[in-house]
Amino acid sequence: MQVRNRRSANWSLEAAAWSPRKASAHVLGRLHEWGYREADETAAALTELLVRTAVADGGRRVSVHLADQDRQALVVALSHRPGLAVADTGVLPELTGLGAVSCGTDTADDGRRVWAVLDL
Repeated sequence: MQVRNRRSANWSLEAAAWSPRKASAHVLGRLHEWGYREADETAAALTELLVRTAVADGGRRVSVHLADQDRQALVVALSHRPGLAVADTGVLPELTGLGAVSCGTDTADDGRRVWAVLDL
């Protein structure tokens, strides 16, 4: 995954029950460093759902990627579990219900990627 012409950050975590909350803390901390504090509840809820979804794939680790542009943030979780079937889109209505203005999921050789964009 490549991100250009905007700020970005990423973290690698063990795929464990505690990972969604830890990922949320990382994302909120970085958003605060970047001057965003208005969307804490939405950012936390979206991040936790994204990471829970990646953890459920059963891989050994997950990675979380964050980028911002034009007062929006992109949060991506990658499961790092190769060999998954076609992406499950069941999580998408939940993401929009939590406040994602755009979201998606796909699978690739390196696992499932699930992402959401939120207004800041």
